Amino acid sequence: MLRQVSHFTSLFCLLTTTAWAGNFDFSALSDKARKLSEQPYEAPQRVPEFLLNLDFHTYHSIRFKPEHSLWRESDSNFQVMLLQPGLFYSHPVSINVIDSEGTHSVPFDKNHFTYPSQETEKRTPSDLGYAGFKLTFPFTDPKVQNQFLVFAGASYFRAVGQNNNFGLSSRGLAVNTGLPSGEKFPSFVEFWLERPSPDATSMRIYGLLDGEYITGAYRFTVTPGETTRIKVKSTLFPRHSPQLLGVAPLTSMFYYGNHGGKPQGEWRPEVHDSDGLLIHDGESGEWLWHPLRNPATLAMDYFQTTDVRGFGLIQRDQSFHSYMDSEAHYQSRPSAWIEPEGQWDKGEVVLVQLPTSDETNDNIVAFWTPREKIPEKQPLDFNYTIHYGDSQVPGEPMARVVDTFVGDGARIGGGNVEGAVRIIVDFAGGPLGPLEAGAQVVSNVSVQKGGDIIEHFAEYIPQINRWRLSILARPDGNSTMFLRGFLRQNGKTLSETWTYKLP
Repeated sequence: MLRQVSHFTSLFCLLTTTAWAGNFDFSALSDKARKLSEQPYEAPQRVPEFLLNLDFHTYHSIRFKPEHSLWRESDSNFQVMLLQPGLFYSHPVSINVIDSEGTHSVPFDKNHFTYPSQETEKRTPSDLGYAGFKLTFPFTDPKVQNQFLVFAGASYFRAVGQNNNFGLSSRGLAVNTGLPSGEKFPSFVEFWLERPSPDATSMRIYGLLDGEYITGAYRFTVTPGETTRIKVKSTLFPRHSPQLLGVAPLTSMFYYGNHGGKPQGEWRPEVHDSDGLLIHDGESGEWLWHPLRNPATLAMDYFQTTDVRGFGLIQRDQSFHSYMDSEAHYQSRPSAWIEPEGQWDKGEVVLVQLPTSDETNDNIVAFWTPREKIPEKQPLDFNYTIHYGDSQVPGEPMARVVDTFVGDGARIGGGNVEGAVRIIVDFAGGPLGPLEAGAQVVSNVSVQKGGDIIEHFAEYIPQINRWRLSILARPDGNSTMFLRGFLRQNGKTLSETWTYKLP
């Protein structure tokens, strides 16, 4: 069983690439990362200050000319657009191409960009370097290149499936995230792009990570599609032992949803890139769903796992009517599911939630961390696949939480118990799908701490074809209340486990 403690696929198709010369491979990259870890850490050199002081509109008016995309001349499925440093991207990275002739660096050329003014162009150094790159691929039309993957900024990268808009981000690594000592941000400092054959459906990217605590060698095998998959192979070399190591981190935004108060003046029903954390534990077989929230203060939750089989930040609500935003299109933001390769042993999935006053801040982070302290100077291997797509990417067989509502338990419709809270959790799909009113579905609810359960029951709601778990709970007023609930029939669990943190 996954226990919450509060502290504040395999490769899908064959890779077809052009044979390349030289001796660069993952082993060579690992050796490079190992040697780097034996040297004192040096922070990357920052770009000129005027570029970092550009406002959002001016920076995003610096545009790469698509006609200069790498591999465009061969009508390759995969093409590469490059990014100039500035604003959030404070240092350049080295970009190389591996092809049949060997390994080649990609020199910076500001003639490949359009600038918003002659002054900005004149002040941009001719040897500036690149901040990162975007990959494009023809999702639906061979003549149209769709952006689907971006590597830029520290160790961040973002990807989408065919029917998604960009939303949440992935990272190579998270270090001391949410701790009072302050988070450290290791960065990818060099990339190698292995040139694929023009008709390839997968390609490889290599990345060298460097940070104050850890260096790392990464290989990304990228396969775009309705569900975009990135198979990650990584070896880490600790310089020092971090207090909290975050493996396969995901970063997202949750401003408000349907189980919390809507900020004054907001007309949209909900605003978020993800609405919940999903975890699958291999030992117990349990699937756990934890709705996200925008807390008043920093909140950190640790979900203990013995053999984590998957975790991710999911945008489960994909109805336009839940957001009513014709510009942001939150209903099509991607979900991301981490599928570990091999056994990661005992550890915790950590959820960090930060308060935010608007939707421009990524305030949600989720990652896996080992239970044992990370030893210095000892390499660590973590291999996994990231799936980006709609809310079905985890492939969960259980009935899923559709909505969570929270209200007063001492008013009409909520109850008549002073100081109590009425919580409504709607489930649908999975084994519940064919069941109708009269089925012997029962609720199982427990409280870990922070109060008492007064009543709970399950009922079928025919108007929306859902099974509803209704809970009346009374917090003790002294500590945060932790609740768990699921549905079962004849001793068989039908749904995922819903967990909730009630301040």
